Amino acid sequence: MFVRAYLRASTKEQDAARAKKDLQAFAKDRGLKVAAWYLENESGASLGRPELFRLLEDCQPGDLLLIEQVDRLSRLNAADWERLKDEIRQRRVRIVALDLPTSHGMATAKEDDFTARMLEALNGMLLDMLAAIARKDYDDRRRRQAQGIAKAKHEGRYRGRPEDAERNAAIVKMLKGGQSWSSIVAATGASRSTLARLAKRG
Repeated sequence: MFVRAYLRASTKEQDAARAKKDLQAFAKDRGLKVAAWYLENESGASLGRPELFRLLEDCQPGDLLLIEQVDRLSRLNAADWERLKDEIRQRRVRIVALDLPTSHGMATAKEDDFTARMLEALNGMLLDMLAAIARKDYDDRRRRQAQGIAKAKHEGRYRGRPEDAERNAAIVKMLKGGQSWSSIVAATGASRSTLARLAKRG
């Protein structure tokens, strides 16, 4: 069995590799070795996660996808979660999450036995439930954040996110140097709307 571990954090300020030791210990306790690690800093609410899809493309039927928590895999809305599940299903990948104890048997169960099929059905339902909870938590936090910003604006206290002057100066320099927008986005992580705003300023 080939074990692939997926580590994700939402922002570049967070440590996506934080859970690596826990995943290694889990695999070792079951006589397994993590053969490949996939790490990225992307939102779980988006399907735009190149490392996750590279992992799935690398998978063979029966491979195991090891994650710390279900929300590392998905904070997706219902439609996107169904798309991701279909991809996982078609590739016949087993998902094992440290926060989903019923999935732990997938790490040792044989793919063609009755227990494995029962575990797969049970875990499918629990994954759906945990993914829905993760999405609700994401939506709730976004709503509270928007309410906080609206209140701060109303009270005249909102200043917005501080500008990254050093990065923006570098972007302006790249724009003036004739670099393509795509290469600048890839190099800096800035959005195209940021580039458009800086291009007008420059």
